[in-house]
Formats: sequence, structure tokens, C-alpha cells
Amino acid sequence: MTLEVGEQWLGINDLVRVARAGESVSLAPAARERVIAARELVMKLATSGQPIYGLNSALGANTGAVLAEGDLEGYQRRAVRARAVAVGPAYDKTSVRAMQFARIAGFSRGGSGISPGVLDACINLLNFQVHPVVPRFGSIGVADLPQLSHLALPLFGEGLAEVRGEVLSGSAALERAGLEPVTLGAKDGLALISSNAATTARAALVLHDVNVALDAWLAAVALGYEGFRANLSPLHPGAVAARPAAGQVEVARQLRELLKGSALLEPGAARRVQDPVSTRVVPQVHGAARDMVDAACAQVEIELNSAADSPLVLAEDGLMLSNGNFHVPALALALDASAIALAQAASMSVSRSQRFMSPSLTGLPLQLTRHGPAHSGFATVQKTLTALWAEVRQRANPGSLDYLPVSEALEDHACMALGVAEKLGELVERVRYLIAIELLVSAQAVDLRELDTAQMGEGTRRTFAQVRKLVPMLDEDRPLGPDIDRIQSAIAAGVFDLEAKGAA
Repeated sequence: MTLEVGEQWLGINDLVRVARAGESVSLAPAARERVIAARELVMKLATSGQPIYGLNSALGANTGAVLAEGDLEGYQRRAVRARAVAVGPAYDKTSVRAMQFARIAGFSRGGSGISPGVLDACINLLNFQVHPVVPRFGSIGVADLPQLSHLALPLFGEGLAEVRGEVLSGSAALERAGLEPVTLGAKDGLALISSNAATTARAALVLHDVNVALDAWLAAVALGYEGFRANLSPLHPGAVAARPAAGQVEVARQLRELLKGSALLEPGAARRVQDPVSTRVVPQVHGAARDMVDAACAQVEIELNSAADSPLVLAEDGLMLSNGNFHVPALALALDASAIALAQAASMSVSRSQRFMSPSLTGLPLQLTRHGPAHSGFATVQKTLTALWAEVRQRANPGSLDYLPVSEALEDHACMALGVAEKLGELVERVRYLIAIELLVSAQAVDLRELDTAQMGEGTRRTFAQVRKLVPMLDEDRPLGPDIDRIQSAIAAGVFDLEAKGAA
């Protein structure tokens, strides 16, 4: 399939389709007209004698230097080379495709002034599966100049690129794909790199994974309610509606949907009048997390549909304007807030999993083993829970404040958005393991109570079956690490996505 860009609003799922499913991209006719109009203005202004940043004046701390008319094209190539300073491990193919797509989406808005031929070359690189090698470290969140420079180098036969699993020089990669190197014209180099496409791409992929994890988390919570024989009064629609917070209301609705048909909904089914706080306040905490993540997703989609170039080409007005759209504090702050919200939920997940091992709270055998103290059961899993919680807590620290002035202090503010997105990605990886453990202990509790699955909710019965399809009940002690890994992988693959999501 081919996804057309430049007319319709682009969402995170569109980016995921291109990045992970390998869809191709084409440019809408109206978008091409915008690109051509902007380019015509760039060429007109390039020889007007009017000093314009990045067009006929140098970049960064050299902004006062006027470029010779004959050097406008050569400077663009040098500008890209000089900013290819990213270091560290290379991004995987999925992330690079997401970056390519995000930059093409920005070009389609018409504000970059890029040459139509260079834009076509960007689209060809993506569609012909030529994936530039892009190192991870270097962006400070005021345009991802280092990463996007590496992304751009293969367009004119430099740098490195992966083609069908083989890393080649930029020129060899183009030859392998049957493509020709491009010649950069005035402003083309700056247009290729003056964007937060790397941040937008990584944030989109990470937030997609966060939403998948949040679905699995609610499946784990609901299964835990069955195993704990929890009091479900905190999910009552009236109690939840008393605070009309969108995320809280939705999470409670999803949990009720998962538990539909459960014997727990019958009067007197709960074991306790009041359960631990980590069991009672899931709608409040997970609802807040949903709200924060939704806000971050909205910011990502704004970036996907923006012309964030500086200078920005306004063809209809005949203007090229320096501006601040290269700076994305709203996205960085939303990602930081999402990390903090997920850490709140992670803390409760650890508590719920540990509570399952306490007979005084559950009425179940110590450490969830029916063989007594001669068997360890889930006892040592508490160490894994603690280690994972520490990893989550460290990555919940805000990263958007950790900047220093650069470029002769001309660039004296930044938001570190790409690093914040990466930090959130690392956090959700660890959260998936916490969810896997919660699913594992919840299923064990269901087995130990010898519950009739016909008396479970429609959704919780499905979740229990999914867990048991992956791993058996713990009887004799065995290594639980592989079980946790297996469930974590299933979570990442979307096995526990809520079928009830969005239902009435």
C-alpha cells in the first residue's frame, strides 16, 4: 500500500504503518504545488540581495557572514557534512523509516522551500528501502541537526546507509537501489536538517508502544481483581463520574468491560470491605497516565502536520521568516509528564504484585505456592520487581531541563526533546516486564483459588487464557525469568490489546 501525504491530517498510526509495516509514500498533488511555489520564492530571494538566514547567510554563530552568490549551493552541502556529528549506536531500520517519513510529512506542508527534486529523492530513499545510518546521540531539541544530517548524507552519495540488511557507503547504497545522487541547491541542505523529525519519529513510535502497554496493564489489573477477589465499588459509574476526569472515566469503563459477567459483580462477592490503595485507585492513576499520554500524542501529531522550518517560506505572502518553530518544549514537557505518570502506575503495579504474596491480605498461600515453605514460589520475583522499579524511577526524572548554552551562547535554550523521548522508550520497556509479572501472579492467584473460569468476566477470562497459553501455572519451582520474558514479548506484540476498547 501507498500512503499519500500533504492533504489529510497525519496521525501516529500513519507513521507506524510506514515505519513498521513498510508502506510506501507518495506526495499529494496539492502538496507538490505548495512545494513548487515555495521553491520559486526561494530562488527569487536568493539573488535579491536581502540577507536571509540559511539562504544567503551562514548558520549558527556565523549567522552574520554573507555567502557569496556562487557559493550558495556548495555551502548547503558543507552545512550538512559539518553537522553530521551524532555518535553512539545507530537507530534501527524502523526508527530511521519513521524519521524519513516525518521529514517528508514536514516538506509536504510547503514551508521548507526545498527543491522538488530533492524531496522526490527523499521519497525514493524511503520507498526503495534505503535507510541511512543515524547515530543516537547529539540532538538538544532545537531541531535534530546531527541526526538529520546523517539522514541526509546518502542523498548526495555520502555517509552510510542500510539496504536489504547490508550497510554500504552512501554512493554504493544509491547504486544498489538504482538511484542517482542529488545536487543540493540554495537552502536545500538547511531544509533537510532544520526539523525535529527525529524527535517526532521516535516519540511517535514510543507513544504507540506506551498505548499498547497501557492496554495490557488494564488487562493485568482486571485479572488481578479476579485473583484477589477485589471490591469493585471504586469502579462504579456513579463514583467515577463524581470527578468528571476523562481518563479516569475511560479507564473505569474499560475495567468494567473486562469484568463484564464476573461473579465479582454480585453483591457480597468481595472478600474485603476496602482493598489496598494500589487496588482501589487504578482509575485515578491510570486515568491520569492516559491523559498525559494523550496530550503527548496530540503534540506529536501537531509536529507531524507542521512546517517547522526556520526560515519558513510563506509563498503566498512572498516572505521567508526566521522563527521559533524549531523548538518543541510542549512535546518535551508532555513526554516528561508521561514518564512521571507511568512511574506512578508502575509503583502501584509493584505493590499489587507484592501484595499477592502476602497471605494476610489475600488468603492465599505464602509466595503463591501450595507446597509450603520448602518451595520458594514467587518470593524471589520481588527482587526483580524492585530492580525494575528502580530502573523506572530513574527514567522518570525530567530531562527537558538538562541543557547548556551552545554556539557562542546564541543558542542559549533547549528542551532535549529527543533524549526525553528515548528516556520514555527505555521506561516503557521496563514497565512491560512489570506488567508481565502482574499478569503472571494474577493468573497464579486465579489458579490457586480454583476459580471456575465461567464465573470470570468476559475480558478477564480471555486474558487468563492468553497467559496460560504462554506459560503454565507454577507448581514445582522453576526458573521464572523465561516466563516473564515470554509474556513481556507478547505484551509488546499487542497480544493483550483490549478488544473492549472503545466499546459502549
